[in-house]
Amino acid sequence: MELPVRRMKDVEISVPIAYGTIAYWLGKKADEYRSHRWIVYVRSISNEDLGPVIKRVIFTLHPSFPNPTRIVDSPPFELTEVGWGEFEIGITMIFQSDAAEKPIELYHHLKLYPDDDAGPPSMKKPVVVETYDEIVFSEPSEAFVQRIRNHPSIILSGSLNDLPPAAPVENSTERKRGDTKDHPQAQWFMKHSDLDELARLKSARQQVQSQIMKLKRDLNLLESEALQLKASSGMKS
Repeated sequence: MELPVRRMKDVEISVPIAYGTIAYWLGKKADEYRSHRWIVYVRSISNEDLGPVIKRVIFTLHPSFPNPTRIVDSPPFELTEVGWGEFEIGITMIFQSDAAEKPIELYHHLKLYPDDDAGPPSMKKPVVVETYDEIVFSEPSEAFVQRIRNHPSIILSGSLNDLPPAAPVENSTERKRGDTKDHPQAQWFMKHSDLDELARLKSARQQVQSQIMKLKRDLNLLESEALQLKASSGMKS
């Protein structure tokens, strides 16, 4: 029998991510069916290890590929292929079990050729298409929050007063194995936000959450006073 999931009200986890493709023209090695080598990926925008949040990523390719459903069970969450055509790639993210959340499905259009004003295809400069997004867990499970609350790839907002001290962060060797800071394609990753902007975003979220909690407390106090006045009025009549 599974124990019920304990969720934390007034708490929110946000995980900024980027997903996209980097496509290289093969030049003289290109033929009718193999014109480009491309990489599809999901990464943290700060290039930290997403393994503590994401258990696996499923990439769904065009049916013409052998075994078009590709499962990546460990970070970095990416796939490299060779082909000639552009198509929509399905990206399904499955979260760690203690998150107790349903998978999320995204879609990304593979682009192989540069825009007309960018010049002809180049073997050295790839075609990069990347999208920024945020995975948001509202009222996350207590076990999930406790395990990842100090992880650098997440933004945590809300009240954590009911939680015990944070679990120790995994050792740096294990973290580095899944991050993308030294990734061979890192120079082509887009700069969606720097760490200062993330810190400001985190602070803003915390301020908004604090205001919401204050308003809720004030509302509860007003409701309580209203009930007391109503009860007092009923007694006098």
